[in-house]
Amino acid sequence: MTIKVIRDQSLPMRHIAHVRNHLISVDGTVAEGGNDAGPAPHDLYDAAISACKALTVVWYAKRKGIPVEDVQVSTERDDSEERKGVYRLATTLHLTGDLTEAQREELLSVAQKCPVHKLMTSVTTEVSTVLG
Repeated sequence: MTIKVIRDQSLPMRHIAHVRNHLISVDGTVAEGGNDAGPAPHDLYDAAISACKALTVVWYAKRKGIPVEDVQVSTERDDSEERKGVYRLATTLHLTGDLTEAQREELLSVAQKCPVHKLMTSVTTEVSTVLG
């Protein structure tokens, strides 16, 4: 799969990310010189783990017949030591439904194993950049 990011020259920094048939506005914050016309790249990174945890829990609950009604994930970023090589994300899983404590713990465990969590914590990502 190829993702393309194309500049929107109507604003100083805004770009449009093309992901399959979806368009996502991406921009810098006002402090960075952008117009805040969309999430910044770090926001998308953080949102990826939140979304993956939520989708994984819903998928698992449906598959196992666990009566979860709503799943929300809150993520707090601590990038104070990013330049030192440490980027912290604290996620909180909010579940509603007629769930036992054992089911809640099972869903928490599943959320901690979502594919993006694994990608961010146990895989070496290699990125190459060339001129086109």
